[in-house]
This record gives sequence, structure tokens and C-alpha cells, in this order.
Amino acid sequence: MSHPLEQLRDDAQREIAGASDEKALEAVRVRYLGRNGTISAWGEQMKTLGQEEKPIVGKLLNQVRNALTSALDQASEKFRAQKESETLAHIDISLPGTPAERGSLHPLTQMLERGIQIFRRMGFALADGPDIETEWHCFDALNTPADHPARNEQDTFYLPDGRLLRTHTSTVQIRTMQSAAPPIRVIAPGAAYRRDEVDATHSAQFHQIEGLYVDQSVSVADLKGTLEFFMRELFGADTAVRFRPHYFPFTEPSFEIDVKSKALKGGERWIEVAGSGMVHPAVFEEVNKARGDDAYDPEKWTGFAFGLGMDRLAMILFDIPDIRLFAQNDLRFLKQFA
Repeated sequence: MSHPLEQLRDDAQREIAGASDEKALEAVRVRYLGRNGTISAWGEQMKTLGQEEKPIVGKLLNQVRNALTSALDQASEKFRAQKESETLAHIDISLPGTPAERGSLHPLTQMLERGIQIFRRMGFALADGPDIETEWHCFDALNTPADHPARNEQDTFYLPDGRLLRTHTSTVQIRTMQSAAPPIRVIAPGAAYRRDEVDATHSAQFHQIEGLYVDQSVSVADLKGTLEFFMRELFGADTAVRFRPHYFPFTEPSFEIDVKSKALKGGERWIEVAGSGMVHPAVFEEVNKARGDDAYDPEKWTGFAFGLGMDRLAMILFDIPDIRLFAQNDLRFLKQFA
């Protein structure tokens, strides 16, 4: 004579086989294997059985539970395969597929990577530093006078604790000299921030690659050779490069750099692209004070520094008329650089 559990198993398997869809199958599962289902009820009855009957019924209960679970899984897989088959039957494989959208790097990212690659080929290492800086790193260490306009709150973003958003990545040059003795040759790509009125050529956030090379007997000739090579790699071999005397508090002598190239729109005119100069001895002396040694003795070491506005270079190279396009996330604009 069969046990009631065996009869329950047979009944459940018939109901599973006869289920017409996934909803009916789920109802069978709940009825037998749910929290309040028949199998759970039998489990509760186990405590009322005698010691001899418990192991027999327990083993049979597990067998029934496993058999029903396996049957439910097979039936569910059958419905899933049937559903997929019906879906595929309505697909016309002769029609063209849906094209996948291809992403691309932002033009500013492309510009930064292009600039970094050129300088890496000349032996410059990458250096990084925080966007939120101290006034010492941003101004004092760079020989910037206390009454310089850049220190004014109308030009610089100050935080309540006295720190500020760096106005240039020259701060990374200072941090590099604090942490490493010469010779050094580094570039510092990254964002900078100034309180500029936003218009077609100005933005409150922009991007730079600033560079620093310190060694014995570094001269203006080294500065010119480095930046002429960079400009010709970026704009084309026929690019003319011009250095004009200028003033920066952290370099002496200082130069503005102009380029002229037939590869550019309006290439027959000079375009200002960068600032540069020989590191001012006062900068070395201030770094020595912070380090507590004489590692950057201006009598022994010389160096040059430069700053490139990557937004401006991208606008010139890609013929972009408005700097605000970089931040508007307009796919019509961005797809041109895919």
C-alpha cells in the first residue's frame, strides 16, 4: 500500500504536466511547495510522528520535495523556451539590424591626451595635485605679490576656510619641487578655476597642461626648443612659432608664445597660444624655505616653466567658435569628434 506522500507526489506531477502557462505553474508551486503548502504542512507533522516512523517519512518527504522541484524547473524551462521561440518567430532576419551607438572621447579629453603624448615623448613625467589648494601653493610660492589682482575675490574662488580653487596647475609644480629634489621634468594636466564671466572665449573652469623642467644649465634655448617641437607636432610641421617678451611674477625672463600655421583656419595670422619663461629664483628660494634645505639653490639650478590652455588649443585646432560648446553635452557637437 502506497504512502500518502507518494500519492501527493503523483497528483502534483500530473498538475505540473497539465499546467497551461507560467501563471498556472506558479499556482501549483505555491499549493505544494509554498510556505503554507502541502509539503510544508507535512514537515510540521513530523514532530508528531514516532521515533521509528520519523526517518522513513523524513526521507520520503525529501524525495517528494526534490521530485516536485525538478518537475517545476523542467516545466518552467519549457515555457521559457516556448516564449523565446514565439518571440524569434516574429523577427525578420532579412531586415537590417539596429545600429549600435558608438561613443567617443570628449574633444577636450582628446586634446589633453594628445598634448600629454607629445610631452611624454620628450621625457616629461606626469604629476598631479589637488584642485582645492592653499594660498601659499597658488600665489605665495609663485612669487605673486600680495596686491596682485589674481588674489582678489573677484578673480578667484575662495572657500570659507581660506583655501581656494586653484587658478592654474602651477601649484602642482610647487608640490613636485617640495617632494622631489632636482633634476625634475614634469607636466601637470588638469582643471583650473577663475571667476571669469562666461562668454564665447571665457569659462569659470578650464583645462591646462603646465610644465616644469629643472636641471643644471637649463636655458631659454631649451625652453624654445621644447615648445617649438610641441607646437609643430600639434599644429603641423610648417607651423611658425614666435616668442614675445612678457611679464609673469614666477618667471624671468617671460614670454608669450604665438603660432601661425597654414593648417589652421586663418593660419596666415599669429595666434597667442601659451605663456612661458625661466623659473624666477624667488620661486626656488620659497620652495627651499618650505623644504627646509637648499635643494633648489638658484646658483646651481635653473629651469623653465610653461602653461598651455587646452580649451583654447582645442578651439584653435578644431575650429570651435564657442568655449561653451564643451560643456553643453550637445550630441550634434560631440559626434563631430567621434
